[in-house]
Amino acid sequence: MLRLDKKNMKDFLQWEKAGIRLPQVDVERMIARTKSDPRWVHVGPGNIFRGYVAALAQDLLDRGEMDSGITVLSTFDHQVISKIYEPHDNLALQVIMRPGGGLEKRVIASVGEVLRADEAYTSEWDRAGEIFRSPGLQMVSFTITEKGYHIRDMSGAYYPEVLEDFERDCSREIPRNGMAIMAALLHQRFLGGAYPLAMVSMDNFSHNGDKLFDSLSTFAREWVKRGLVSPEFVSYLENPEKVSFPWSMIDKITPRPDETVAQKLRELGFTDTDLVITDKYTYIAPFVNTEGPQYLVVEDAFPNSRPPLETVGVRFTPRETVDLVERMKVCTCLNPLHTALAIFGCLLGYTSIASEMRDPSLVKLVEIIGYREGMPVVADPGIFVPSEFLKEVLEERFPNPFIPDTPQRIATDTSQKLSIRYGETLKQYRDREDLDVTSLEAIPLVIAGWCRYLLGLDDRGEPMSLSPDPLLPELGQYVREIQLGKELPEGVLVPILSSERLFGSDLYELGIASKVECYVSKMIEGPGAVRRTLDEIMAKER
Repeated sequence: MLRLDKKNMKDFLQWEKAGIRLPQVDVERMIARTKSDPRWVHVGPGNIFRGYVAALAQDLLDRGEMDSGITVLSTFDHQVISKIYEPHDNLALQVIMRPGGGLEKRVIASVGEVLRADEAYTSEWDRAGEIFRSPGLQMVSFTITEKGYHIRDMSGAYYPEVLEDFERDCSREIPRNGMAIMAALLHQRFLGGAYPLAMVSMDNFSHNGDKLFDSLSTFAREWVKRGLVSPEFVSYLENPEKVSFPWSMIDKITPRPDETVAQKLRELGFTDTDLVITDKYTYIAPFVNTEGPQYLVVEDAFPNSRPPLETVGVRFTPRETVDLVERMKVCTCLNPLHTALAIFGCLLGYTSIASEMRDPSLVKLVEIIGYREGMPVVADPGIFVPSEFLKEVLEERFPNPFIPDTPQRIATDTSQKLSIRYGETLKQYRDREDLDVTSLEAIPLVIAGWCRYLLGLDDRGEPMSLSPDPLLPELGQYVREIQLGKELPEGVLVPILSSERLFGSDLYELGIASKVECYVSKMIEGPGAVRRTLDEIMAKER
């Protein structure tokens, strides 16, 4: 019986028999070193951290290229700490799900200390301040999802807890908002000697370092206005030689813990497989299932040095290269394909991306979007070959049946994604003399599919739940007159297809709106019309 704790790790033969690799480092010595010489703090203790970032640190520890581990700081969902970290001595079982069904398993033990930033844990808050005052601290990394950086609502108004934290003396009180917490800890570092530090967002959105800076500097400036901190703190925060905010691009699919993986682990004698759903709806388990491919590109801006992560596959580049990698992925080689599969997957009743990749018409659709329509305008970052990245996505990553990812999850917030995932390609086709935007077929078909999706009816004509999206109420008003089995009302799609907010351009001015309207007309002819339209158009493209 294998349990995930330090005591049970001493039975090396039992773990070896189960095919689970153990850390190649003295864990107790690493913990002591982390506490005495903290160098790396990570904010956000969830699955992407445990399945990727902590594993990179484990690689460095095992290779002897790092002797101090990671201090994990929780600013949001403390039940992750009490229900997963503490019962298992801060260990995690990483499970890489190979496309052939094999599981590559190892224990990750790179977390040396865990702290909660909360008024209920004052001693841990004091300890966090002590760590931030340490001259040797090199970097603070983040995986808190994009919403973790938001301090304003959709209307642009500050959240109530943010307004409360503007009034709170961060030198004496523990803030509530996550960004306020980090600003307060940076203030501790400023007071302790104004030592340099890199603040590294590793969350999956463009120009993430800028978003982190904007939120933290907002708190600093508001505190200065109220006389709660000195103006010199803002100067410290805005000096890149003191505090840097590198951009990064991260790519590794790490879905929720999967029951099929849990069952295979139980068959090996590993008993800690229970899924925990916290009160804040974090899905987490002692094990982390994830795919094999992984990419992390980071702007090389570290004023107090950094761990040698380049030796374990992390790419450190100028900011311009990070931006090109992000555009390659988001505009051509991954995200547009994901959105196409999400839209048609929901309409056609699919519940996994992998199963969609066994549908010849859907495979042809994403191949055309990527290879034929995307490659002529792809951003080439120089450090990756875009066509090879795309090939891996289409032939290994998306078809992996052991990655439990769903079109319904990916369809979330589609209205917020179209301008980047397709709009940038449309603009380039418009602006380049050697390309004809009206020649595009697959991208207009996806846009038409999304308009059809907004009706809230699947291809059988049955009601289906739409994934969360902030513009659904507004968009629903525009399509309310569209009915299956009837002609498309004239002009009904104009507010949508002319929206630069949605697509970055007016599709009528581009000359492709009529094509989109034609495809929508075909897809509302009645039950099964989405499938017929998709198959007919893809058959012509073969």
